[in-house]
Amino acid sequence: MKTLSVKLLTFLIAPVIILSFTSMPDRVSLAGEWKLNEGKSELGEFGGRFAARKIKVEQKTDAITISKTAPSFDGGDVTTTETLSFDGKELESTVFGSSKKKSVAKWSDDGQLLTITYTIAFERDGQTTEIKGKEAWTLTKDGTLSLITESTSPFGDMTTKAVYDK
Repeated sequence: MKTLSVKLLTFLIAPVIILSFTSMPDRVSLAGEWKLNEGKSELGEFGGRFAARKIKVEQKTDAITISKTAPSFDGGDVTTTETLSFDGKELESTVFGSSKKKSVAKWSDDGQLLTITYTIAFERDGQTTEIKGKEAWTLTKDGTLSLITESTSPFGDMTTKAVYDK
């Protein structure tokens, strides 16, 4: 009877132990409505003109929806929205008229950093210009959203740090 109890106990405890080592870490929640804090941001000469003034994030366990409102070329505002899954699949969306953007979202192993890599292809006058970039999304200790963007294009390399308050 004692042997049966030990086997039963082993049978019940083994999966718990195994799953405790393979479970996903808690991911930081980026959800909410965020407003650009220009005083804390490092946007550079060109980044400041086109940085998102507002960001709305809806986050689920398997995907994130990001809406960014930024100044447009005509003086108004433009809002772009994309939903990215966390399974590594590339998403294609349309930005700036008919330009195509391909994006992939990935969490760091500890669930504290969301990295979004993207490629945007602009077509104008029969010429295609490609911008490649990476966004690093984190929450700071004081509860602000830090969005560091690195991009490469024929116009050069650019890095910006935008800080957002809730």
